[in-house]
Amino acid sequence: MFKQIAAKLKSNFPAPQVHAHCDGPCGVYDPSSARITAEAVLSMTKKIMDLEPPASSDKAAMVAYHNTLSRYIAIKEEQAQKTKEDLLILWTDYFKPVHLEKYPDLHDTFWKAAKLCSACKVEVSLQHANELMEAVHKIHHMFWATKDRDVSWYKAS
Repeated sequence: MFKQIAAKLKSNFPAPQVHAHCDGPCGVYDPSSARITAEAVLSMTKKIMDLEPPASSDKAAMVAYHNTLSRYIAIKEEQAQKTKEDLLILWTDYFKPVHLEKYPDLHDTFWKAAKLCSACKVEVSLQHANELMEAVHKIHHMFWATKDRDVSWYKAS
């Protein structure tokens, strides 16, 4: 009976057909989350590289060192993965073929940025962490240009 009522309502009050160029409603995509997580990757990379190991004879200090080091590594890995996920969503869900006209290197830019995320997980490289930030910066500008907006790029540190 409910199905009959719903069908009658649907036929008497049809919903208008809608179209969207992306998978979600406009306004839900923003490269800022990738910037934040990429910046965390850079920050953790710097912290790992600056961490001084204690004398091996100081067991308590060595335990604290390994605890801190493992936490930095875990955060770096997690944030690199989040950066990759955020970038892949922008690449596959937001950007469309029409954007390739203005940015013919769009696919290459995203592919290299995703590979940098992987490199930042696998190794401790200040060069790769900085390159990841540069790639996210470039994507930030590409994204906002598609919306005809000039949104400032800023970093927390």
